Amino acid sequence: MRIMVTGGCGFIGSNFIRQHLEKNPGDEIVNLDKLTYAGRRENLSDLEEKESYKFVRGDICSENDVEQAMKGCNAVVNFAAESHVDRSIEDSDAFAKSNFFGVKVLCDQARKQNVEKFVQISTDEVYGQIAEGSFKETDMLNPRNPYSAAKAGGELLAMSYFTTYGLPVVVTRSSNNYGMFQFPEKLIPLFITNLLRGKNVPLYGEGKNVRDWLFVLDNCEAIGLVLEKGRNGEVYNIGGNQELQNIELTKKLLAGLGKGEEMIERVEDRPGHDLRYSLDCSKIEAELGWKPKTGFEQGLKETVKWYKENEAWWKPLVKD
Repeated sequence: MRIMVTGGCGFIGSNFIRQHLEKNPGDEIVNLDKLTYAGRRENLSDLEEKESYKFVRGDICSENDVEQAMKGCNAVVNFAAESHVDRSIEDSDAFAKSNFFGVKVLCDQARKQNVEKFVQISTDEVYGQIAEGSFKETDMLNPRNPYSAAKAGGELLAMSYFTTYGLPVVVTRSSNNYGMFQFPEKLIPLFITNLLRGKNVPLYGEGKNVRDWLFVLDNCEAIGLVLEKGRNGEVYNIGGNQELQNIELTKKLLAGLGKGEEMIERVEDRPGHDLRYSLDCSKIEAELGWKPKTGFEQGLKETVKWYKENEAWWKPLVKD
């Protein structure tokens, strides 16, 4: 296969590309990335000389960029997105453009070029919060911030291309990813890099918000299965089955780095902060045989180790 991956220089995209080419050495990947602040070409510098990998700098909102990059590709996996909730609250323009209009441009070109599979990467945040139980793929969407609203719009638009035009679209909704190469604005890498520099960690409110944590390589494996075997017109939840309150997670990070709770700095909660996300992943397990492999303790240990050993990667990205 020849696959166009968008946003492949970002956190999940770069891990997906590396894992996919390791598992499928006969495939080729074209990586279309705008290289915004969170997209770093050096994330895949080890692949630059391989014939199976091609980097193209471009914008998914540009019809010409997308048309050129997609030529000859059998499939598209769309990771490209603005993804930080706090930034979307401050300025939602870029989120609406990339996460919705960019999807339209990709779908239009995928139709014209007869792409055989279009995987739209979405998020559990499109469901909104849930006090008890877990969301199934058939549950109503109720996004509560500009980021998740734009992602919901993008996936609904992609799915409309399946219904209206027969574009072979599949959607994945994953829970909070963590692991190597994650930009240090997200909770886990932010807290790790702060603690490695002897700085406090900013915890929203009481830290009672619950998130399900999914090791990035487990997510990439699930996306690979959806790309290969996922049924067109379907949505697949991808979760880690590792729910924790943010305060519990913070204490685990403190313990792992030999720090005390005096390093916790309580900060004002963000507007509309969803209390809990939770996914029912029985569908992907039943249909595709996928389950997360990485326990949270193991995944967190590997993540901390990576940031300790790769200071040169994250040091230029953090504020002193």
